[in-house]
Amino acid sequence: MELGISSFADMSPDPITGRKVTAEERITQLLEEVKLAEQVGLDVFAVGEHHRPDYAASSPAVILGAMAAVTKKIRLSSSVTVLSSDDPVRVFQDFATVDALSSGRSEIMAGRGSFTESFPLFGYSLNDYDTLFSEKLDLLLKIRGQEKISWKGKHRAAIDNLGIYPRPVQNPLPVWIAIGGTPESVQRAATLNLPMMLAIIGGTPDRFAPYVKYYRDISKQLGHDASKLQVGINSHAYIADTSQQAADEFYPAYADVMTRIGGERGWQPMQRAHYEMMREPHGALLVGSPQQVIDKILYEYELFKHTRFLAQIGVGTMPHDKLLRAIELFGTVVAPAVRKAIG
Repeated sequence: MELGISSFADMSPDPITGRKVTAEERITQLLEEVKLAEQVGLDVFAVGEHHRPDYAASSPAVILGAMAAVTKKIRLSSSVTVLSSDDPVRVFQDFATVDALSSGRSEIMAGRGSFTESFPLFGYSLNDYDTLFSEKLDLLLKIRGQEKISWKGKHRAAIDNLGIYPRPVQNPLPVWIAIGGTPESVQRAATLNLPMMLAIIGGTPDRFAPYVKYYRDISKQLGHDASKLQVGINSHAYIADTSQQAADEFYPAYADVMTRIGGERGWQPMQRAHYEMMREPHGALLVGSPQQVIDKILYEYELFKHTRFLAQIGVGTMPHDKLLRAIELFGTVVAPAVRKAIG
C-alpha cells in the first residue's frame, strides 16, 4: 500500500490565537512538509484545489511544480483538480509540465469538486454540474491517449487535429477519479478502468465498503485486470505522541472548519462528544497516538483492501511544528508498521 499526505493548504484564522497565515507563509510551509514527507519515506503528497479565502491552493499544479524542484522520489498529485470548471487542455499541459519537472512523478486526481465557487468564477452553470465533468473527463483522457486530437463537445470550443504539448514523461499520465460516495461516480471510474480515490470525511468507514465492492464488481464484469485495479482512501488524520495530545491539539481547528463549512450546508455545529465518537476504533477520524492510527488504517484495509491511503493531516489551521511532528510520526512509526502488517 502507498501511504501519503493530502493537504488543502488551509489558511483559516487560528481558532485559538485568531492569527491567519498568509498564502506566502502557507505555501512555504507546504514545501517544508513535502520535503519532510519524502525524508521519512512516504510515497505520495497531494494538494487540493479550492477557490476560497481559507485555502491557499487555487492552482495545485504550480505548487506541485515547486515541490518537484525540492524532492526526488515522492509522487505528486492533485487532490483534487476540479475538472468541471477547468480546461482539460490546460490541465494536461500543466501536469505534463510537472511530470517533466519531477522526472515522471505527477498525477491528476480529477473530481467534480465539493465546493462550487469555481463554477461562477470561470463562467459555468451549476445546472451543468454532471455534464461538465463527463465531457471534460472525456477530453482529458483523449488528450492523454494521443498527441494530436480532434474533438467536439458542448461546453468547450472544438479541436480540429491539433497537438497538445508538452507530452508527459509517464505514458499514460496517471489520472484518478476522486469520489465522495455516489454510485454514478463509482460506475464511471470502473467503466473507464481508472483508479478510484474515495474520501471518507464523516460517518463510519464500513458504510463505504459497498462502493468499493461495486467498483470491483463492475470492473470484473467488464473484463478489466483485477490485479491492476487501484483504490485509494483519503481520511482526516492527525498523529501526536499520545492519544490525548492528538485529540486536544486537533480538535480546535477541526471543529472550527467543520462547524463553519457545516453551517453552509445545514449541518449541526461540531461538538466534542461527536468528535470523540468519530475517533473511536470504527469511526472516520484517524486522530490519536501512532498505534491508534496504525490500527485504524489496518481496520480500513480489512474493509477495502485499498492500494493507497492518504492522510489529510491539518484540517484547518494548526501550528506548523505540530503538523511536521505528525508527518514525522506518520513516516517513521505508522507507515513501517502498516507496511509490515499487510506485507
